[in-house]
Amino acid sequence: MIIILKQNAPEQQVQALCDELKARGLQIHASTGSEARILGLVGDTKAIAESWVRANPVVEDVRRVTEPYKKANRKFHPADTVVQVGNTKIGGGNFAVIAGPCSVESEEQVLTVARAVQTAGASLLRGGAFKPRTSPYSFQGMRAEGLELLRAAREKTGMPIVTEIMNTEHLPLFEDVDLIQVGARNMQNFELLRAVGRMKRPVLLKRGLSATLEELAMSAEYIMAEGNDQVILCERGIRTFETSMRNTLDISAVPMLKKMTHLPVVIDPSHAAGIAWMVEPLAKAAVAAGADGLMIEVHNDPARALCDGAQSLTPDQFAALMGQIAPLAGYLGKRVN
Repeated sequence: MIIILKQNAPEQQVQALCDELKARGLQIHASTGSEARILGLVGDTKAIAESWVRANPVVEDVRRVTEPYKKANRKFHPADTVVQVGNTKIGGGNFAVIAGPCSVESEEQVLTVARAVQTAGASLLRGGAFKPRTSPYSFQGMRAEGLELLRAAREKTGMPIVTEIMNTEHLPLFEDVDLIQVGARNMQNFELLRAVGRMKRPVLLKRGLSATLEELAMSAEYIMAEGNDQVILCERGIRTFETSMRNTLDISAVPMLKKMTHLPVVIDPSHAAGIAWMVEPLAKAAVAAGADGLMIEVHNDPARALCDGAQSLTPDQFAALMGQIAPLAGYLGKRVN
């Protein structure tokens, strides 16, 4: 249920209404926009009569929300959420690029790539320390040592770091990670979602390979239900019957998610197709569709990469892409971080 308050409603009367609703076992998600102030009620609202709410002198209107996700719902929060990671803002007209290697392989590699993508205009450094791989015999990442190398790169460049968490056992290692990534395979690992929600750090939530957009929004709801509203949604391609590329980028997810939710939406064109030459056109399409950012894999020597070299851009290719992406985003009214 959503309660729209009257403009200039007395704060004392609004507080009295909130206190009465809380006494009935409801949580209140308040949102103040440029034109309206909204109280989103979370909980069992079936026993709350709309007529009773409308009778309150501070209430302008009451609406029922049928979608199962509440806190992530744009109806609860009409204004775009802006997630701040370090000095970088994502969402609400702010556009950011996350770039770096698929996996951290050495101190020299991660620092070389970090400096290159920073010079080209990236705002955040990505790098996998823990790698979920289909085969148990594939490179699984440097794990805790990889996290230390990312921290060292952050210290030397000032770039916030983005890396994926695999399970709740690793939570202590991620306490100072700037943006925690929950990967596609863990999108419905609900215990992990609750745990990162309690950490109160920004979270990048990737869409599962076969997940619907509502399921993605519900996974975000798990994080937000723990009190963490700093969530970024990431479309990274879904599994279809097409075999000419790794996944199919669902570009339509950008406008639909923006209609469904108030959360920032970024696109990962590298994982979407798994082919380096496709990254540029897919990245441009993402910007044109209204994405709030991009996540791009960059490696200083893709041919020798231990993970996903085929989809990684070289630093020169990334710099050329940024030369096209930044003006396009600016033309569409985005503030490029």
